[in-house]
Amino acid sequence: MVKAKIEMEEKKEEKAVGTGKLLVVIRISGMVKVRDKVSETLDRLKLRRKYSCVLIDGNDENLKGMLKKVKFYVAYGEISKETLEKLIKERGERVEGRKKKIEVKEKEVAEGLMKGKKLKDYKLKEFFRLHPPRKGIDSKLQYPKGVLGNNKDKINDLIGRML
Repeated sequence: MVKAKIEMEEKKEEKAVGTGKLLVVIRISGMVKVRDKVSETLDRLKLRRKYSCVLIDGNDENLKGMLKKVKFYVAYGEISKETLEKLIKERGERVEGRKKKIEVKEKEVAEGLMKGKKLKDYKLKEFFRLHPPRKGIDSKLQYPKGVLGNNKDKINDLIGRML
């Protein structure tokens, strides 16, 4: 009995420390005919517009449940460090606004995000606005035929087409 409790505590500590798994979530579908619960979940994830993107911790069980609920409206997957640096460089915005141009060190921010820091710590907005993807997407089908749901590593190609 005691041994089982110790093992459970060790598992909780492992989850708390994390492995540096960072997921990127992109809203693909629009706002028409979206159910209230799904709409609220998208709002809590800060995915309020089509082609907006957020970074979330892949080890958080609550966020995984939210992703499961909205998987028919978003594309998500594990982001690579190179893609993260490009995303921050090209589409990262300061909290103060676009007019105040302050240089952001993409490599430093990307490393910090991989270690568990938040975009707020670097005074950046928590979401990124992306363009519609070049060469189009199949936005009504699940992965691997379309882009909805878990795209695993292919999400990096999709982000590259949207920058």
